[in-house]
Amino acid sequence: MRRTLCALLLAVAFFAAPAVSQQPTQRQVDSLAAQVRQLRARLDSLLRVLGRQPAAPAAAAPVGDELAALRAAASQAAGGGLSDTTRAADTLTQAVGRERNQAQLNPEIGVTGDIRGYATGRGVQRDNFDPREFEVGFQSALDPYSHTKIFISLEGGHISVEEGYAYWTGLPGHTRLDVGKYRQQFGELNRWHLHAVPETEYPLAITTFLGEDGLSGTGLSLYRAFGGLGTHELTAQVTRSASDSELFGNSGRPTYLLHLLNFWQLNHSTYMQIGGTALYGTDPDSALRTKVGGLEFRLTWRPPLRAMYHEWTLRGELLALQKQVAGTGPTRLGGYVSSTYKLNQRFILGARYDYVESPDFGVITRQFVPSLTLWQSEWVFLRAQYQWQRVANATANHQIALQAVWAIGPHKHETY
Repeated sequence: MRRTLCALLLAVAFFAAPAVSQQPTQRQVDSLAAQVRQLRARLDSLLRVLGRQPAAPAAAAPVGDELAALRAAASQAAGGGLSDTTRAADTLTQAVGRERNQAQLNPEIGVTGDIRGYATGRGVQRDNFDPREFEVGFQSALDPYSHTKIFISLEGGHISVEEGYAYWTGLPGHTRLDVGKYRQQFGELNRWHLHAVPETEYPLAITTFLGEDGLSGTGLSLYRAFGGLGTHELTAQVTRSASDSELFGNSGRPTYLLHLLNFWQLNHSTYMQIGGTALYGTDPDSALRTKVGGLEFRLTWRPPLRAMYHEWTLRGELLALQKQVAGTGPTRLGGYVSSTYKLNQRFILGARYDYVESPDFGVITRQFVPSLTLWQSEWVFLRAQYQWQRVANATANHQIALQAVWAIGPHKHETY
């Protein structure tokens, strides 16, 4: 290769020289010799660079050969025993196995305890301690399309299903469908479980008009959220009511509920919601027609940087009950206003005022309930509460209550 390059360089130099005469002068010869030396130096430099380059890599082995080599090495390291084909089949079987482990099969299980102690201002003290409720909750995703929640209540020596329903999200029109037994979406607090309400009891208007444990039923529920000048939620439910039998005459017929909730964010730390509810049911055997309407509001102040230490909520509901027999019947009113203020990370100060007219005779009951809650942690809170109650013009009743609520396991609540 070196000889060939030198011959080419000499030929180029020879033909490039000007042919002035048959016999070149000494100056021309010296110039050609200098050019040859320069070309030779460049050639030597190029050859040195080429000598430092690594040799061209050999052709890559086929993928199958590499796998075979790896399998052979693994077999040798393991001491042989099984063939390469058998080992590869076992490896593939383990890689694509679709077994479900025990944790995936089990639902989330949570248990909540609610114990209360009472002391009254007059009369004989009895039944001062009450194991109000022990609640066992099961929650799980059934598949990518549906979930379920089941809550078993152990109260007063009886076992009952407080809620048990399956629900589907992401349906056409961005709707949610619930099927089963559930606490109905009437107003602000009826949907809450008893141990989660701001005081030790539901407001008087709820227990007087909707039943001692609030309004619940078995049936279908459709939910849809939409925007436009705020956020709005519409819920429509058709159920067989399981609440106080006197509300619908224990007819077993369907009842119909419609709830509209409107939500606005006033500024970075203040939120407001206003809603309305309509409930309707009949009992043709007794010519009973029941209508219940409700208005609700809630105002919440929660500074983003101090939400752990300070929060103030003002809420209230106004209910109207009309039970007509053969087209006639009075309308009774009831409602409450309550407020809670978080003093610091642990203590919450609350107060509620109740007003209600009895469905039968319109007897007025008023009640004032201040409370102080120690939020020990996400799993434990303690509450002390005073209750002043007056029925019509009778002497007022006084009561002091202490409450302890605790939970074990996951205890995710509904988004109210």
